[in-house]
Amino acid sequence: MRSRIVHHGIRRRRARRRRALWTGGEVLVTVGVVLMLLVVHQLWWTNREAREGARRKVEALERQWGQEGEDLGTADGPTTGEGDSVTGSGKDSSTAAGSPRSGNSTRSQPSWSGAYAVLVIPRLHLRVPVAEGVGKQSVLNKGYVGHYPGTGQPGQVGNFALAGHRNTHGEPFRYLNRLEPGDTVRVETRSAVHTYAVDRTLRQTSARDSGVIRPVPRSSVHPSYGYTAPGWFLTLTTCTPEYTSRYRLVVWGVLVSTRPR
Repeated sequence: MRSRIVHHGIRRRRARRRRALWTGGEVLVTVGVVLMLLVVHQLWWTNREAREGARRKVEALERQWGQEGEDLGTADGPTTGEGDSVTGSGKDSSTAAGSPRSGNSTRSQPSWSGAYAVLVIPRLHLRVPVAEGVGKQSVLNKGYVGHYPGTGQPGQVGNFALAGHRNTHGEPFRYLNRLEPGDTVRVETRSAVHTYAVDRTLRQTSARDSGVIRPVPRSSVHPSYGYTAPGWFLTLTTCTPEYTSRYRLVVWGVLVSTRPR
């Protein structure tokens, strides 16, 4: 009976193939674990860390304001007094967004580099710090909402424009699309509480649509969205669709009241 002869070269090639398959499998498993950890970090850890940091900052601001006990700000808008209100729809007329009864609405821009106000949106159960600038590392990735430099300040005539993450790093504007006309948005500073009412929403526009944050906000891409007359405006912007940064979602509000703290 003839014996089967197995060449050593064939054995070596088979062993190399097995080692290659085993090594490839290990690499794939390792890559999968690393990707899973990255996803967990982005979707869970950054949110947890940023939300906790933002919460502590809000508490620190409130303690600071309570200790000062007087108006030390330089950029708050006109004060109407307790019980007084600024009313209007924000539509196309010179008094549409309200007409403050007293105070100077042309005060200078702030020089603060940190958080200086608190944004409160009851419908979204949101209470988050507002800081100057829209840089990711310096502001947005901390879970803060950022103020567009060069736009108005709370309570001032013009456009108080803000940006915030929709996903990761605290995602304060995750559910911005849920706001409806009439919903209230408060901006609290050390000297006053400014209340805006949601008025209009632009569901999607270009990330370069700078018209939405102009003093009289009006989309450069969708001109039918926005305003044509001066007023007291609030603009909230975030990325859309979720988990992308291709477009922007824009929500506009108009000032309805200002009262001292």
